[in-house]
Amino acid sequence: MLQSGLLQKKTDAKPSLEALRSNEKARLYIELADRYLESLGYTEHGFRHCDIVSRTADNILKKLSYPEKDVELAAVAGFLHDVGNMLGRAHHHRMGALLAKEVLEELGYELRDIGKVMMAIIIHEEDEGSIPDPVAAALLIADKSDVHRSRVRSPSMVGTDIHDRVNYAATESELSVEPDKKLITLSLVIDTRISQVIEYFEIFLSRMTACRKAAKVLGCEFQLFINNTRLA
Repeated sequence: MLQSGLLQKKTDAKPSLEALRSNEKARLYIELADRYLESLGYTEHGFRHCDIVSRTADNILKKLSYPEKDVELAAVAGFLHDVGNMLGRAHHHRMGALLAKEVLEELGYELRDIGKVMMAIIIHEEDEGSIPDPVAAALLIADKSDVHRSRVRSPSMVGTDIHDRVNYAATESELSVEPDKKLITLSLVIDTRISQVIEYFEIFLSRMTACRKAAKVLGCEFQLFINNTRLA
């Protein structure tokens, strides 16, 4: 009876973003996912990236005056969006949605809210088609806008890996939201001694196209500035 009572108390507790960020299982999944990607030579996808994406997705919807529930769910999806990488890079977005469901059920999130988070995690891969709602749109933009040299694990790889080179060349990265103008702008400063701007488009063109689609879902236009020059 005591055990049943404890389980009931846990279920009845109101879930929160703070509880998620300190959840042992969620943090372990993020750690394992990043460790696997490190073994493949990928840029950082650990707590730094997850925290930035979570807070950026939160900020996008908050500035655009979306309901508090949507703001929270975007932040939740941002924190968990890459956990599927612990099961392999291929289809990591689909695996991640299922792992997120497991974590959020344990934390007591409502099924409808879990479903929104799952959809957002699946859609964060830009080739997955239509963007169903503001939560998914905010996550996609937040994820694709995290371009910065702090994501590069080993500067020695910059000469041979285009992803490392482009990220390492990005010395400044800022995503701004202007509600009155209905504008979402990604501004980058790229050190062209490390990587030419054309290399950015070689690997990020599809991502920027996805960001424009996501911005439309939010009733906004997406702009890209590199070294103070508008490119999209």
